[in-house]
Amino acid sequence: LAQSLFALFASSLAISLVFAIIPLCHNVVVLAVVMAVAGLAMGCIDTISNMQLVKIYQKDSAIFLQALHFFVGFGALLSPLIADPFLSDTNCILSNSTANASSNLPHIRKSLVPHHPGNLSHYDLPMKGMVVTRVSYAFWIMALINLPVPIAVFFLLYKERMVPCFNGSSHPLLSADELAMETRPVDKDELSTPVQRAQAAGGHSDLLSCCQSKNFRGASYTYFAVHITGALVLFMTDGIVGEYSGFVYSYAVEEPLSVVHKVAGYLPSLFWGFITLGRLISIPVSYRMKPATMVFINVVGVLITFLLLLIFSSSVVFLFVGTAALGLFLSSTFPSMLAYTEDILQYKGCATTVLVTGAGIGEMVLQLLVGSIIHDRGSYSFLVCGMIFGCLAFTFYALLVFFHRMYPKPSPELDDASPAKAAVSDDTGQYQR
Repeated sequence: LAQSLFALFASSLAISLVFAIIPLCHNVVVLAVVMAVAGLAMGCIDTISNMQLVKIYQKDSAIFLQALHFFVGFGALLSPLIADPFLSDTNCILSNSTANASSNLPHIRKSLVPHHPGNLSHYDLPMKGMVVTRVSYAFWIMALINLPVPIAVFFLLYKERMVPCFNGSSHPLLSADELAMETRPVDKDELSTPVQRAQAAGGHSDLLSCCQSKNFRGASYTYFAVHITGALVLFMTDGIVGEYSGFVYSYAVEEPLSVVHKVAGYLPSLFWGFITLGRLISIPVSYRMKPATMVFINVVGVLITFLLLLIFSSSVVFLFVGTAALGLFLSSTFPSMLAYTEDILQYKGCATTVLVTGAGIGEMVLQLLVGSIIHDRGSYSFLVCGMIFGCLAFTFYALLVFFHRMYPKPSPELDDASPAKAAVSDDTGQYQR
């Protein structure tokens, strides 16, 4: 826990520093390095926050994972709204030709969007003069908004007496086990064998404990198959999130739809808005529905939505409806898959790293792949790619269910009369509701 909290503190503080530095970067190489640091920090936060929720809440982790990812979507929806007032509708450099250049901007934007860019040589934009953009303020505001996060993590470290210089007399917060016991009764399958309890305790001692080779000795092929198929499902679904939000605008403004640019600009916001709404709805739903069922509904919904988008590809109205539906179905896929996979693997937290990595790689690779295909084959291939990715996600989910059925069941629980079980029950009973 100490390692995780220190990593969260350093990563969240790094993000605030990065956002403050970005407007000061006047060299593309420096900007690339700064953005790489931000990516590393966000990857650490994503992995650690998911892994710790799984370890602390175990069978109840699905609800907390849905809440976590609701705020991920809410942030993605809120950030553009914060930046929007500081974006200029005219040229950002003042010169003698600014008036003509400002009138050229809509034509330049329109020429840059299609997969075959138009000739821009006859449009004039001033490259020298006084810079009047205010976009720097957006980055500095985001840096300030994020600053309470590392402060809160440091406060948690202080309350847990994990800061070497600040070992005060304050009472520490509840331990992870006590916190988990507050939210659920003791289940029989949680108290299996002394060996399993020892393995579980060892898994909490080190962030890299699940990477040790001793944990893989004697593991069946289904153990690795569950990790791989779960990561592949998220590779596809998170890849769809990335490629759809990145290219739906370009698809909408081209023929046959030819949506007005300002109207097409609402599509990514609509998509992220319904992702956020879906994650909010999933918080109470996950309390009643199993994660496996939620993932099934998600992947089937994505598949059907892309099929309908292909059938009604000439309808602007259905493009908006389909975008909203796709956001709803994709919204809870990641947290539900995480809860489902960790449930199969007895909440060791190791699957979280594999799944987060698979999702991140998918979001990066599929955007590059779809971008190159749209460039060569045209905008219609955007929906075809989505349909193919949806089919692959459903196929990998079916394989995951198959390997789940073949995965060895946990060992029988301790006998009720066992002294060890009685001691555990006595120690944890006070935290039950």
